[in-house]
Amino acid sequence: MVDLTRTYDVLVVGGGNAALCAAVTAREAGASVLLLEHAPKAFRGGNSRHTRNFRAMHEGPTKVLTDSYLEDEYWDDLLRVTGGNTDEQLARMTIRASAQVTPWMEACGVRFQPSLTGTLSLSRTNAFFLGGGKALVNAYYATAERIGVDVLYDTEVRALRLDDGFVRAAEIVCRGFPETVRAKCVVASSGGFQGNLDWMRQYWGDAVDNFVIRGTPYAKGVVLKNLLDQGVMPIGDPTQFHAVALDARSPKFDGGIATRLDSVPFSIVVNKDGKRFYDEGEDVWPKRYAIWGRLIAQQPSQIAYSVCDAKAFSLFMPSVFPAIRADTLGELAQRLGLDAAVLQDTVAQYNAAVQPGTFNDRSLDDCRTDGLTPPKTHWARRIDEPPFYGYPLRPGITFTYLGVKVNEQARVLMQDGRPSANLFASGEIMAGNILGRGYLAGFGMTIGTVFGRIAGQEAAKHARN
Repeated sequence: MVDLTRTYDVLVVGGGNAALCAAVTAREAGASVLLLEHAPKAFRGGNSRHTRNFRAMHEGPTKVLTDSYLEDEYWDDLLRVTGGNTDEQLARMTIRASAQVTPWMEACGVRFQPSLTGTLSLSRTNAFFLGGGKALVNAYYATAERIGVDVLYDTEVRALRLDDGFVRAAEIVCRGFPETVRAKCVVASSGGFQGNLDWMRQYWGDAVDNFVIRGTPYAKGVVLKNLLDQGVMPIGDPTQFHAVALDARSPKFDGGIATRLDSVPFSIVVNKDGKRFYDEGEDVWPKRYAIWGRLIAQQPSQIAYSVCDAKAFSLFMPSVFPAIRADTLGELAQRLGLDAAVLQDTVAQYNAAVQPGTFNDRSLDDCRTDGLTPPKTHWARRIDEPPFYGYPLRPGITFTYLGVKVNEQARVLMQDGRPSANLFASGEIMAGNILGRGYLAGFGMTIGTVFGRIAGQEAAKHARN
């Protein structure tokens, strides 16, 4: 039984990858640790349940990674997706640390596998979890419980009482009953506010009614808002979020990775008026998939449609929902609810602009359009081989970028620049320090793992002192 009358060395708020890495690391360092997970046990793990890999620097081939992926290339990839909106010191520290965490993860029971068909473009950069994020989370929980981390499920942290940068207590509701918890140090790993539609509505208006929250519904941003209201320094743009193109038939919450659609680079994408609105072949998919949710969010009624033909259909991971299939473009348009004449004209203009090239589905190729606005700069092939396929797309929100500012010790900073005396952060609640915008596939898990480890180490060290 968990004794809430005791003062723990370290209190971890959250139940996903970052929280678990912090909790296990602090416990391994000799600290007494209590982890509070808002979700019930069956839904523990936050967004981490839906992940499948993390991005890892490595100097040569490993059991599951091919070739090498060195710091400068990793950093350049991050610069490209963020447009420079990142803290270079924290980012490079994270990149370097990613090369060292795999043995620790394996010691915690995490297992890896080679990249699967449909994800081969990531075989050099990303290590895939055997069994996906759910298996990773289960392994960490098993380790945490084995080494003596206390865990409470169905427990929401309503407030962290700050006094001049020092957390005095946590006000919680545990299985419906209010309680107060005290600890020498606190690690906030409670995620963003994407599950709080009213908060998102402040920035996006009624468009949020058409958003799909692909991750946990328990990420309400309660702790984040509480900390910002008490003078913690904010980081990140509140209007920015990690958002992918999701199958529009997905559930409103918690559909996970199976509802994501990867057809965009090998198709054209049109809005509800049947018109293209962005370059589908701008870059390799792992560096661009996270911009498409935001692009679709800016379209009328927040919906779009991916259209391809038989040549492209086998090149991407399918959705959990079947594609909408037709023998003619006119019939496909009708089934998608689009104007047939407009879609046929859009495809005809696109086909006419496609230039000869050598198609390569695993890297940037020379298949492009000429004289078309917007262009398609890679993987442009005529859509002319029936049957034709279509998918309806909605913005699938994964996490928001507004968070708390931290330093290299994962210590939370107050608005005057002073580090908090005993408050640390890891995961999505601080990812905006490194991911100001854009996304690299698997990098959120890297940030959570690295900063979870740092936060756990530093909190345990501070508690001992």
